Amino acid sequence: MMQATGGIERLLRFAREKGILEAADVRFARNALLSAMKMDAPAPADVPADWAPPPTATPILEELCAAAVARGIIEEDAFSRDQFGAHLMNLLTPPPSVVSARFASLCAERGVEAATDWYYAFSRATDYIRVDQIARNVAFSAPSPYGELDITINLSKPEKDPREIARQRAMPQVGYPSCQLCLENEGYAGRPGYPSHETLRTLPLTLGGEAWRLQYSPYCYYPEHCIALNERHVPMSISRRTFDLLLDFVGQFPHYMLGSNADLPIVGGSILSHDHFQGGRYTFPMDRAQPWTRLAHPDFAAVHAEAVRWPMSCLRLRSASREALVAAADALLSAWRIYSDPQADILSESGEGRHNTITPIARRLAGEYQLQIILRNNRTTPEHPLGLFHPHEDLHHIKKENIGLIEAMGMFILPGRLRAELTGLRAYLTGARRLDRPQENDMLHKHYDWVETLAAAHGTGLSEDEAERVLREAVAAKCVRVLEDAGVFKATPQGDAALLRFLAVAGFRPVRA
Repeated sequence: MMQATGGIERLLRFAREKGILEAADVRFARNALLSAMKMDAPAPADVPADWAPPPTATPILEELCAAAVARGIIEEDAFSRDQFGAHLMNLLTPPPSVVSARFASLCAERGVEAATDWYYAFSRATDYIRVDQIARNVAFSAPSPYGELDITINLSKPEKDPREIARQRAMPQVGYPSCQLCLENEGYAGRPGYPSHETLRTLPLTLGGEAWRLQYSPYCYYPEHCIALNERHVPMSISRRTFDLLLDFVGQFPHYMLGSNADLPIVGGSILSHDHFQGGRYTFPMDRAQPWTRLAHPDFAAVHAEAVRWPMSCLRLRSASREALVAAADALLSAWRIYSDPQADILSESGEGRHNTITPIARRLAGEYQLQIILRNNRTTPEHPLGLFHPHEDLHHIKKENIGLIEAMGMFILPGRLRAELTGLRAYLTGARRLDRPQENDMLHKHYDWVETLAAAHGTGLSEDEAERVLREAVAAKCVRVLEDAGVFKATPQGDAALLRFLAVAGFRPVRA
C-alpha cells in the first residue's frame, strides 16, 4: 500500500507542477485515484520538498500499474497496463472544454505559437504522446543523390502480447468508434485490439467554414506531429476544397506545415475512410530539394512555380495571394486528373477506375503561401500487381507498405522488425557469421541476396561501426529506390521531358533564364 500511496502522491504533485491539476481539485483527484487503486484510505507518504517531477508521467504511472498488478486489479500484459495507466492519468486531466478554453486564452494573450507550445507540452505530460515509446525508435539520417534522407525504424508501437491477442479474438466485434480518427475516441477507454484514448483532448478548429479538430499524434514521427481531422466521418477526397483547407490552416498556424495523403488506394495513407491531414513543425528532406526548372502560367502571373529535383514528381507553387495559389493548384490538379501519356506509362483511368491523384503539402514561408504538389498514380500491371508506381518487389524486404505523405517527403518509417534483422546482417559484414544462405524460416533469408552484394563490395572484415555505416547507407539507397519507383515521371532526361509535356498541357511552361 505504501508503494501505491507514494505513487498517488507523486502523480498528484506531478500534475500540479505541470499545470494539469488545480490546487482546489487535489483532494477530489486523490480520492478518484484511491478508488481506482481499490484503496479505502491513503497511507502516510509525503513527497520530499526537493522532489523533481519527471518530464512525463510515464515512470509514475508504471509504478502504479505495477502496484495494480500486485494487488490483482489488472492483468500483467502490456495492453492492461497501458489502459490502466491512461485511466489513472485521465482522472487528473481536465475535460476537453477546459483544455480548449485554455488554448483559446493563450492564443488571445500570447499568440498561436505559444498556445501550440502549451498544448504540445500538455499532450506530452499527460502521456497521450508516448514519449517513452518514441524514444525507443532508431532514427538516423543518410546521404542520397537527392540530399539527406530521414530514416526511422519504428519501435514505438509495442508488439502485442499473446494473451492480449487471445482476449481480442474472444471479444465480440464492436463498431465504436467508427475509426481511429473519429471524435468518439476522445476519452474512450479502449479494448483489446483498440488502444485507449482516455487522455486525448482535441481542439476545435474551423477550416473553410467547416468544423474540424486538432490533436497530436500519440507516436510523433517528427516534432509536433499533429493531425487535423474532420468532425464528420467522411472519406478522403482531393479537390480544390483541399487547397482551401490546407492554406486556411497554415494561415492560422503559420509555424506549422500541413499536408494530405492521396485519396486513392496504394498511393494513399493507411486511413482513407476519414478525411484528415497531417502537419507539424519540421523541415523535411523534400523541402530542401532544389528546383531544376522554373515555370510560369499565363493565367496566374502572381504564382511562382518550379519543378523540384526529387525522386517523386513534385511541383512547388508560391504566392502572396491565397486565391491565386488555389486557382493555380486547381488548374494543375484538373489537368492531372485526366492526363494520360502511354509513352511514360501514365494512364488516368482504366477498368479499375481513375488512377491520377496528388499528395499536396502547404506552408507559410517569408510572408507567402506555398503548395508542394506530388503527382501520384495508382495503376497496377501484371508485372507489378501491388502498384506500378509503388515499391517494386525487390524492395519489399525493406519497405512494402504504401508510400504516404511522410515518406513521400523523404522521412521513412520502417518496420520495427528491421532492428533485429540489421543486427543479424551486421554479423555477416564483421565475419561473426559465415556468409551462407540461411534457411527459409530464418528472418535474414529475405535479405541474403542484398547482404551478399554488400559483402562483395565491402568485405566481411568490417568493424561493428563500419558495418553499421554500410548498412545504414544501403538502407538509404533502398529508400531512394522506393521513392524512384513511386515517382510517376522519373528523375531522368526522359522523365523530365515527359513531365514538361504534362506541364505544357496544364498551361505551365519553363521560364527562360
